[in-house]
Amino acid sequence: MLLCERFQPDRGRHRGACADTHAQGASRTIRAVTLPSTTDPVATPRPAGRTAEVFLAFLMLGLTSFGGPIAHLGYLREEFVRRRGWLDEAHYAQLLAVCQFLPGPASSQMGFAIGLLRGGWRGALAAFAGFTLPSALLMFGFAALAPSLGSGLGAAALHGLKLVAVVVVAHGLLGMLRQLAPDLPRGFIAATALALVAMIGNAWMQLLAIALGGVLGHWLCRHASAPAMAMFPLRHGRRAAAVLLTLFVAGLAGALLWPATPSPTTLGLAAAFYQSGALVFGGGHVVLPLLQQSVVDPGWIAADTFLAGYGAAQAMPGPMFSLAAFLGAEIPLGLPPAAGAVLALLALFLPGFLLLLAVLPFWARLARLRRAARTMAGINAAVVGMLAAAFLDPVLVEGVRAPLDAAIVAIGFALLAMWRVPALWVVAWCVVAALAAGSLAGV
Repeated sequence: MLLCERFQPDRGRHRGACADTHAQGASRTIRAVTLPSTTDPVATPRPAGRTAEVFLAFLMLGLTSFGGPIAHLGYLREEFVRRRGWLDEAHYAQLLAVCQFLPGPASSQMGFAIGLLRGGWRGALAAFAGFTLPSALLMFGFAALAPSLGSGLGAAALHGLKLVAVVVVAHGLLGMLRQLAPDLPRGFIAATALALVAMIGNAWMQLLAIALGGVLGHWLCRHASAPAMAMFPLRHGRRAAAVLLTLFVAGLAGALLWPATPSPTTLGLAAAFYQSGALVFGGGHVVLPLLQQSVVDPGWIAADTFLAGYGAAQAMPGPMFSLAAFLGAEIPLGLPPAAGAVLALLALFLPGFLLLLAVLPFWARLARLRRAARTMAGINAAVVGMLAAAFLDPVLVEGVRAPLDAAIVAIGFALLAMWRVPALWVVAWCVVAALAAGSLAGV
């Protein structure tokens, strides 16, 4: 279907005109375009924004976007599709398909991509900085306060944050199970991954579980549908994308081959967080088992501290990956805590952004492959099993230590899953209940 349309880059809006352009006045410039369909490639507007504009828009979201990754996608749609008109529904939906197809934090990748399309490379970096900065600073501040919370009511509050982690991971696991492993073949893949990771919980076994999930998905997930094609106007072509993909693969290979040591080092921390960021399929909660294996198992940080930080991250706006700022500040590197926080943040986010930039120029061709959809269906089912293994140990084992803990978790889960209370109020419930329980116990 053809419409006569005029595009105003300053406002990012499209104004249509009917076929009889003379009736609309000769002063307007008219050009005919084809409306996007679900099968035809879609072209998005050229970047038209300033870096400061992009940064401030995402900074406001970083300050106000509570609720986790799924909620963030809704915030992004409301702000940049409906309110600002930087892209339309079709472009947003297809960009979302790209980010959900790839490993990495989908909501942060969406923000990075929107910034890229709006303001080029500077816009992408501005979007990342604005969206991440508030929660990263809050998590860094929590790391500074954590040592003073080691006894008395402070310890009870930290235990409440661990109970938050139990509630949030259980809720996320249930949602992922329904969405990513709803049938027998994908349920089998998830159970297989759970067994492998629970028996041998190292990085290579996690990688094997993901790879095996992809292979099984190729053979078992026959009804998986390929995502819609999309074409995006980019300032880098396929050669640059190939270089970026090479950097991603080289970084992952180096991270996997880097030896784990009892004492953390700067390069070791960068390798651990890069590896975790590169293997996060299926949502932000999946980073939990990956980081737990990378920083808790070698003894770099205590499991209690790790889970307290994860629980605190649920109360923060912005991306869940800002947990890295807390962990980087807590892990003793011999560097200023701020340097460790920045290093961990960049290492965790970098692989997802590299892969997104590498795939965008090839997306229209890749999306035609039904095999890719089947493989991704199997991988997503496998990460459900990986998250289930992490939920059992350490989340459940370290969090629920008494019948009263189980009662607090059950009420928190009901608030989140049945009454759809915002996550911030669930955090408040768990912490206040844990403080009350500590007071009754004479802490």
